[in-house]
Amino acid sequence: MLAKAPGLPADELVVDLEDAVAASMKDTARASVVEALASEQWADVAVSVRVNAPRSPWCHLDVIALAALARPIALVVPKVESAGDLAFVERLLDGAEAAAGRARPLRVQALIETAAGIARVQEIAGASTRLDALILGYADLAVSLGRTTVGGADLDGWHPAQELLLLAARAHGLQAIDGPHLGVEVDSAFGAAVARARDLGFDGKWAIHPAQLPALNEAFTPTEAEVVHARAVIAALARAESEDGAGAVALDGQMLDEAHRAAALRTLARVGRLA
Repeated sequence: MLAKAPGLPADELVVDLEDAVAASMKDTARASVVEALASEQWADVAVSVRVNAPRSPWCHLDVIALAALARPIALVVPKVESAGDLAFVERLLDGAEAAAGRARPLRVQALIETAAGIARVQEIAGASTRLDALILGYADLAVSLGRTTVGGADLDGWHPAQELLLLAARAHGLQAIDGPHLGVEVDSAFGAAVARARDLGFDGKWAIHPAQLPALNEAFTPTEAEVVHARAVIAALARAESEDGAGAVALDGQMLDEAHRAAALRTLARVGRLA
């Protein structure tokens, strides 16, 4: 998997040291990941590593080993349940980075996948200056909530958790990432889950299988028409402000204001076309 993954068309690859690795293999897996990420094959790949959870016997070992890597990566911290969990990781990173002589601090993403994490998601979202994203994890959250099925086919049942995470992310300027659909097929259930996440406003969604990547890329990448419209919105508002001092203007029969500018900027940011 480590040999094949760099060629996949994903925005970011997530290497898992937690649930995908048996307890007896933690040390071996960590060493393999560190070796792979230091290789030329992974040099230009955007990558994050899901470390083991705070309070586990392996979290500190994962963080220390990854902080010693010279390359930029992000850490996905699983089962984050409080600001204290991120504070622990942040203090550990401060020391590990100092010991390794690392000049560029590692970034962090928080995986919210327990009832306690959802209940404190606003607190978590504001807990660390290293934090870039909140990710919703369905499998462990289903178990934590006592749901009888883990698959997450009932989209409406997950709507409250999605909204809480999205609100917390937006309030604190973070990315909101929807967790993976737990089936590996690209079927109607997968399509419905992707459409729900996109329409709610999530910035992206994890894939659990490479076959899902094309559909996810298509769903979360703005079309050329959307990019053209976003540019037109920004240009129209800029003209109105410079010529008339107005904060609102009509474009194609629609009134535009600052909210439309913010939405347009978000569209351009998703395709890296802010210039």
